[in-house]
Amino acid sequence: MSTRDDHAEHRPVTAGTLAHRVPDLGGLELLLAVARVGSLGGAARELGITQPAASSRVRSMERQLGVALVDRSPRGSRLTDAGALVTDWARRIVEAAEAFDVGAQALRDRRDSRLRVAASMTIAEYLLPGWLLALRAQRPDTAVSLLAGNSATVAQRLLADEADMGFVEGLTVPTGLDSVVIAHDRLVVVTAPSHAWARRRRPLAAEELAATSLILREKGSGTRQVLDTALGGLARPLIELSSTTAVKAAAVSGAGPAVLSELAVREELAMRRLIRVPVDGIALARELRAVWPTGHRPTGPARDLLTLTRG
Repeated sequence: MSTRDDHAEHRPVTAGTLAHRVPDLGGLELLLAVARVGSLGGAARELGITQPAASSRVRSMERQLGVALVDRSPRGSRLTDAGALVTDWARRIVEAAEAFDVGAQALRDRRDSRLRVAASMTIAEYLLPGWLLALRAQRPDTAVSLLAGNSATVAQRLLADEADMGFVEGLTVPTGLDSVVIAHDRLVVVTAPSHAWARRRRPLAAEELAATSLILREKGSGTRQVLDTALGGLARPLIELSSTTAVKAAAVSGAGPAVLSELAVREELAMRRLIRVPVDGIALARELRAVWPTGHRPTGPARDLLTLTRG
């Protein structure tokens, strides 16, 4: 005879959300295994859990549903009539969950099949090639596209969902983006050996640099932003170009002085095709950042690329 406490144990629970009223997938899979193998112990072994853990899970489901699901006896365990009915419902739920899992995996596969990267020019030309080669070794099936532009363009592409990950080199993080510092860089003043500044014996004054027409990147570039902020304004550009490589080539040709990343002119300085001109009174250090839309931290290949940049 059932006692009052027995009935209380199996009283239905109607309050709370659906998640509180419906057993989790682990419990439903256990019921299906009991129906399939004919015993609680066998079901536990099939699922890789202990029999006490399986018994505890069944008791928890019974309390949650308010009905007995399994009859336990010295001869073994069998589903009650209610347990058999619940198992039929469980089968449909588990099948739906399996379909859900297949669909989610398809979404992950589609996400992982491509990576769209937008990067400012210095990072695109001098850092990303090495990172992307390392990423290819990890993810040979991921197709990567690289969109190079200035820092403002990178932000626009990310916010328009035209890129999955971005890299910028300005002083500030564009509105609508989260970021993390991945490296540090320094801008240097350079000129061709034939230029008068190449023979200076004293450092250039910041005021003289600000008053000089320079070969510059276009507005919106991180390099120009850092230089403009450090000097408090710039003279009218001697030439305005849209890539680091073009600025460097113009400086090497003797067109005039330029301010470029150390990363971009390392080889030219070593071969003395460009001469570094010391400057007093300004700091031209800057942070290089990975960026992504606010609240959407990188996942999949984008997360792996971010890890490589910080390795």
